[in-house]
Amino acid sequence: MTTENPVPLKAVQPRAIIDRMPKYAAGKPPRQIPGLDAYKLSSNENPQPPIPEVMDAIRAQLEINRYPDPLSTKLRLALAEFLSVPAEHIVTGAGSLGALTQILAAFAGQNDDGVQDEVVFAWRSFEAYPIVVETAGALPVQVPLLADGRHDLDAMAEAVNENTSVILLCTPNNPTGPALRTSEVEDFISKVPSDVLIVIDEAYQEFVRDPQAVNGIDTYRKHPNVMVLRTFSKAHSLANLRVGYSVAHLAVTNHIRVVATPFAVSSVAEDAAVASLAHFDKVVERVQKVVDERTRVVAALKGLGWEIPETDGNFVWLPLGADTAGFAELAAEQALSVRAFGREGIRVSIGEVEANARFIELCRNYPKPTTLS
Repeated sequence: MTTENPVPLKAVQPRAIIDRMPKYAAGKPPRQIPGLDAYKLSSNENPQPPIPEVMDAIRAQLEINRYPDPLSTKLRLALAEFLSVPAEHIVTGAGSLGALTQILAAFAGQNDDGVQDEVVFAWRSFEAYPIVVETAGALPVQVPLLADGRHDLDAMAEAVNENTSVILLCTPNNPTGPALRTSEVEDFISKVPSDVLIVIDEAYQEFVRDPQAVNGIDTYRKHPNVMVLRTFSKAHSLANLRVGYSVAHLAVTNHIRVVATPFAVSSVAEDAAVASLAHFDKVVERVQKVVDERTRVVAALKGLGWEIPETDGNFVWLPLGADTAGFAELAAEQALSVRAFGREGIRVSIGEVEANARFIELCRNYPKPTTLS
């Protein structure tokens, strides 16, 4: 019998970066309060279901024992016609976040010489950005927003250096709301080296009503280093089916296809998205209802003395600072879930009419912050 000491057991360990990364916090469901209907206003979901034609397409898709088309050919062809772009310029993904993850896997990380690529983005912006950038092995470079919740494009241009590989422009910016304008984006692009990939993230594009707002598709057509992210989660009410896509020139998409997650878009999601595009006029009608409610909520808040950023998304931003947690708790007591961001502010999605009315009443009796200049 051996008398040697056994090898001590060691626990498996993740990459060191994992413990340092921020954690994604999904919107919480509302608290159930007796006598009140509960509403979730924390996840920027469309409160309306998909249009009937989409539900019909979902019910008709029964072949779930087979893998879906890994290239989402039907959807890419439908999008190509809808957007007037070549189908080869489109790569689908599991929502716009899945599409972004594929982009970063191809264009941002640690190089063979050990130098990390840098990814520049505004902050605060979409909270998944630093997570997916660091997961890719790249270095996130966060550039603070201006006081009115807009991107500081001058500062972002100054943050670009020889290690910058990707820039993320979130428009409308989530969670603050302002959309970037064509003139400022064109000026920004002129300051950025042509070998840096500029990603225009337009998850909320259908809700934009600012006539000066940038249109990512128009911009990508003019600039080979510009690409666009879009999703069916918001306007099309397909958040649960996870279908998004990127649009870029072949010099970009050819590389993304190498690392794209196979079968990321199910056949159910693909058929639903195709049906939604085929009846986009009905989608627009539903989007307009959200926009009308957004207009009503913004007008009410301003009438109550709230100073909030412009918003072209399906949400509003309350810059509450240290009062953020307190406001979120008061909302919870009214059976409303809202999205609190540390000690910065609250994002409130535009929801059902009754939910919006209850939110307005909550704001009516709450001290108004004066953090915007």
